[in-house]
Amino acid sequence: MVHATNRRHPGPVRTLLNVIWFIFSGFWLWLAYTLAGVLCCLLIVTIPWGIASFRMANYAAWPFGREVIEKPTAGIFSLLGNVIWLLVAGWWLALTHIVTGLALCLTIIGIPMAIANFKLISISLLPLGKQIVPKATAWAEPAQAR
Repeated sequence: MVHATNRRHPGPVRTLLNVIWFIFSGFWLWLAYTLAGVLCCLLIVTIPWGIASFRMANYAAWPFGREVIEKPTAGIFSLLGNVIWLLVAGWWLALTHIVTGLALCLTIIGIPMAIANFKLISISLLPLGKQIVPKATAWAEPAQAR
């Protein structure tokens, strides 16, 4: 018997949720994260934040079926980088999640996606030291650590 977590195809419901998400919220969030990434890459010093912003843009555009986990190799530099990110771009990206989440709450169908949008606020504020992985990998990580 094949379990749902072992399938390579994400499933029709997850794909449908991602398509609806992209139409109503994902495109605008992708645009905001991409803009932040481009702005960060214009300045040579902030290229690491630009790369993190591009990773988050990909996740914000198509989030269902993936998880955010702590990166085991993250250290003090991730903490310091997150403080800089929070002051420069994190707060207004979190604000975009709040605005789009509230707009999605106006409809019954949008409420589950608004909840998902609110969950993305934490990674928009503190992205460094995090890793975006498929859900099956996120569940397998703790078992491998033992």
